[in-house]
Amino acid sequence: MPQSIVQSHQNDPAKRARLRWRARRGLLENDLILTRFLDAYEESLTDEDVDAFSRLMELSDNTLMDLLMAKKQPDAEVDFPHVRALLVRLQNI
Repeated sequence: MPQSIVQSHQNDPAKRARLRWRARRGLLENDLILTRFLDAYEESLTDEDVDAFSRLMELSDNTLMDLLMAKKQPDAEVDFPHVRALLVRLQNI
């Protein structure tokens, strides 16, 4: 019986373009950090990284900025090990 093939982020140009589009934010500071991060690491992101990134993109600009600047710690909606790991990478951009 053939298995259905789930297309990963890296193999799907539409998913990659959508991720870049979602990274466009209202706050310039967020925009700069996220764009630099994607420019440097997009090609090596795992599906787990993309999930963490997508969860962060659901946050408001101010909440995201507080997390990126390490002014706050992730709360329940994004408090997962893979999100915390991605935040460390984003904070070091």
